[in-house]
Formats: sequence, C-alpha cells, structure tokens
Amino acid sequence: MNREAAARISVGDGPTRLATGVAILDHLLAELAEIGGFELELEIAPDEPEAEVGAAGTALGEALAPLLAAPDAPGRGVGIVPADEALAMVVVEASGKPLVASNADLTSTRAGGLQTDLAAAFLGSLAKAAGLTIHVRLMEGEDSQHVLSAIFKALGVALAQACATAR
Repeated sequence: MNREAAARISVGDGPTRLATGVAILDHLLAELAEIGGFELELEIAPDEPEAEVGAAGTALGEALAPLLAAPDAPGRGVGIVPADEALAMVVVEASGKPLVASNADLTSTRAGGLQTDLAAAFLGSLAKAAGLTIHVRLMEGEDSQHVLSAIFKALGVALAQACATAR
C-alpha cells in the first residue's frame, strides 16, 4: 500500500472515517460506503487536491482488490441510483484491464475547487489499482453535485454486488 494513503474496507455498519483532504470527496465516499454497506476508513497525506483525489482512488482500489479477487466473489456488479434529478448507472467488472468508459463529462465542473473532473480522476485511479473495468452512464441530470452523488452511490451498489460473497 502507498505509504501516503491508507484505506481499509469491509462490510459492516461501523463508522466510516474519511480524511482525503477534499471535503466533497469525503462526502461522496461516505455516500458510497453507506449505500454499498461498507465500513470504510481512508486517510490521505496532505498534498495538492488533485493528487489527493488520485491517491484516494488508488488506496480504495488496493483495499478492494482482495475482496474482488476472492474465489466466490462474482467480480461484477451493476448499480442504478438516483440523486434528486440525476440518475446514473455504474457497471464494474474485475477484468484485470483497468478502464473507465463514461458519458458523464464533468470537465467544466469545479467540484470542491478542483481544477479537474473529480469523478474521472478518482475512477481512473480506482480502476487502475483494483484492475476494474468501470462503465458510467449518466441517464439524467443537470446539477453537478447531484450527478456526482448519483455516480458515487451507483458505484457503491455495483462494488457491493461485485464483492458480495467475499463480504
């Protein structure tokens, strides 16, 4: 594990402790953990916000990899979740071929003051560290906060399914 980032993920209703250095990312990861039924601890060493987002994706991916690789884990899952007017679908597969395919373009969104697309940066790092193929389809949504929330919630559902028997 990267010594500048530490993550632990398991099933449970225990506390979720997040310290990524990016408040909006902490909020989105809390939603992911809650809807996915995960107990999540994630701490990132202070750095530039964009680096913290990437480190968070990497740390979570490294923590998820053993759950996804468990012999009885399906290794794939689908989540379709709303957040107000936004509706997102996320499909994950532990393919060993890191890839993010998305129709959600949030490059003009400056969530949390970031200069990059928070979702794309996080998902790219997560996919690479966990060996995931991740498909994101935004079916509806105008408000960027709602779109991000729907994507992260759908990701939580999809990851819960992919790790189901390993949990």
